Amino acid sequence: MLASGQMVGFVLTRDYQKARAFYEDKLGFEFVSQDQFALVMKAGGHDIRVSKVADFTPRQSTVLGWEVSDIEAVVVWLTERGVAFEKYPFIQDKKRGIWTTPGGSRVAWFKDADGNVLSVSQH
Repeated sequence: MLASGQMVGFVLTRDYQKARAFYEDKLGFEFVSQDQFALVMKAGGHDIRVSKVADFTPRQSTVLGWEVSDIEAVVVWLTERGVAFEKYPFIQDKKRGIWTTPGGSRVAWFKDADGNVLSVSQH
């Protein structure tokens, strides 16, 4: 039954204004609503609920990711919008921050305004 349901992503923030600016202005997501419970953004037909908390420690692993058809074009587009990609030691493409897995998939990681790790990947 869940396979036919609409997925909703959840991420934490300390500041709704900074989160909205990042997700709307840098990632190009659509603002849906904001109330005392969450800032809601729409991405690719899916909602992302950004919940405000007084303080938290961002996870060191990916919390949200998007599969894309052309990772290089997406990385260039995001970089032009001010997104900085992580340059982990194992990444081969240090200029763009794109890692190629042993199986040939490609992944690039970046952080939102609160330090949450996000990714784009091409398989």
